[in-house]
Amino acid sequence: NICKFGHVLARKKRIGMVLVLVIGDFHIPHRQHSLPQQFKKLLVPGKIQHVICTGNLCTKETYDYLKSIANDVHVVKGDFDDTMNYPDQKVVTVGNFKIGLTHGHQVVPWGDIESLSLIQRQLDVDILISGHTHKFEAQVHESKFYINPGSATGAYNALEHNVVPSFALMDIQGDNLVAYVYQLHKEVKVQKVEYKKQ
Repeated sequence: NICKFGHVLARKKRIGMVLVLVIGDFHIPHRQHSLPQQFKKLLVPGKIQHVICTGNLCTKETYDYLKSIANDVHVVKGDFDDTMNYPDQKVVTVGNFKIGLTHGHQVVPWGDIESLSLIQRQLDVDILISGHTHKFEAQVHESKFYINPGSATGAYNALEHNVVPSFALMDIQGDNLVAYVYQLHKEVKVQKVEYKKQ
């Protein structure tokens, strides 16, 4: 909840960690009107260094909102980002981690770990971030970390109409990563996932 988010930010100040917001699949205004208020209260300017977005922002206003959170924003093109000029894939280095980013609509079947690991090897990255399924997932596969932040707004997709809004905050220090996953049920719940680079 909000207290845990504040705790993460306090730790960042004490020991110089890097915070990366991992977010995507907004689908504003087509499937949802806006980001949930509970998330807006957490995502304030000046606390997060990088934003990595899996796409489907659908409007320039959503991109501008992400830019208000952090100056360093990386976005890939989702299947509903028709008018946006984002790349299909991107590689970003944050600290000791090389991070690959793809929306995920190109992956068949959607979210399949073997198909995602092919992209991970092609991009030669430590972490692969993907979206499109609108469902949070995080796992280690063959010593690499895979994370899907889900849909920030809880937008429905072709397979699921009751989607839980979610995003992730990655806390990076050296070869260690802690991902805090924020999911909005009736209230914001936080799950912690850890990964150490091999």
